[in-house]
Amino acid sequence: MTTQTAPSAPTPSARIPSARTQSRAIVTAAFGQNAILTTVTTFLLVYLLQYAHISAVGIAVVTTIIAVAKIFDAISDPVMGSIIDMTRTRWGKMRPFILFSAAPVALLTGLLFSVPAIDEPAQLVYFGIVYVLWGFAYTVCDVPLWGLIGSAFSDPIARNRVISRVRAFGAISLGLATLGMPWLAQLLSFAPAGAAEQTTASGWSRAVFAVAIVGMGLYLFAFFFGRERPQEIAKPRLKFKQLFRELFHNTPLLMVLIGSVLGFGRFIVQAGGAVFVVIAYGNAGYFTFIGAAIILGLVIASFLTPRLLRLMSARRLMVGSSVAGTVFYVAMYLVGYQSLIALSVFIFLTGLTLGVFGVVQATMIADAVDDAEARTGVRNDGISFASLTFVSKIMNALAVLVFGLFVVIAGYQDGVTVTPAIQNTIFLSITIVPAISCLVSAVPFLFYRLSGAGHPLADAELQ
Repeated sequence: MTTQTAPSAPTPSARIPSARTQSRAIVTAAFGQNAILTTVTTFLLVYLLQYAHISAVGIAVVTTIIAVAKIFDAISDPVMGSIIDMTRTRWGKMRPFILFSAAPVALLTGLLFSVPAIDEPAQLVYFGIVYVLWGFAYTVCDVPLWGLIGSAFSDPIARNRVISRVRAFGAISLGLATLGMPWLAQLLSFAPAGAAEQTTASGWSRAVFAVAIVGMGLYLFAFFFGRERPQEIAKPRLKFKQLFRELFHNTPLLMVLIGSVLGFGRFIVQAGGAVFVVIAYGNAGYFTFIGAAIILGLVIASFLTPRLLRLMSARRLMVGSSVAGTVFYVAMYLVGYQSLIALSVFIFLTGLTLGVFGVVQATMIADAVDDAEARTGVRNDGISFASLTFVSKIMNALAVLVFGLFVVIAGYQDGVTVTPAIQNTIFLSITIVPAISCLVSAVPFLFYRLSGAGHPLADAELQ
């Protein structure tokens, strides 16, 4: 009898990166990837409104395109995950996709911020085509990176630590991109001193291309220094039907997915915060304070969450943070936005809950994968972690769609006279809507249960 030993044969230790090296490589890759995602999610609407000069009606079309594209793209995530799980190469099943997705993502990200100065209908067609392609390319790069985390680190405690660092440094990347992109765009506009408009559309295009190239360069660290479980490479190829059957029978995973989608309101501040600052204060520079507040909360919570997970179950921590988020958003609405300092304090507090959510969400999915493997013997990192990117895109799509709807209802567009009614309508969208969303999302997480026989995480959850 022969066995398939070539892919899983031991290799010299010099060729196998240590766990610390792999951890640093994955964190670095996620840092670069997050810089790109932050740039797109935070500044795309601002760029289209102020530099591509898309009208209010055009923004309604844009937000619809984004929402539909994200939903379509999210549906393709499980398909991408199943393709990953069925892939067998000498590099593994995830690393080849990491290698070949970097260049397309960098190129398409820059093109998103290079809308030509043509008639608006043609601009919308250009944007729609590029955005759909960008979403597909980003799926190909995002799903395998999260799957690699689940495959490379079998110990739950070590994996939780890596997830928390990925989230924490992702927040730092978010901060650098949020605070630095406007300045970089201004610098690369090459406008003469004293010019009325120091930042130009071409400046944004150059800045985004630069960040995209550097970000994807860092992302490739996961390919060069990350490794998958050798036994996973040696396992027989799984079938598409088998993968989806196990996915839909994984009840804990489904509870995480439903709860996450219902909590889409957590992302509205990120999707519309920059636009709100312009509407409320008339100065985009004030977004520095708002961005810094939420990023500080994200970073602190991301580093502290693994410690909290040692004191309480993931389910209890997720439900508690969701309820706390509801309280903070309602309090922020009652206090109002007249004081930038008070607003920043509440944004910081909501950032804490968002940071907890990000780490615990990924941890619960990873634990659900381990639990399913203990019950069925089937491990499907690709399709299971594709569900993480699936719900993230659905959440972002709903956040953008709802915020865009409030912008249309308020009647805001570039050059319009901002009234208190416009300001209050937009403020409602980033406070009360997230509050309701957080509260509703807590319900499915109450039913999260691990049940794998003899599985330590299941035993702890039952306890």
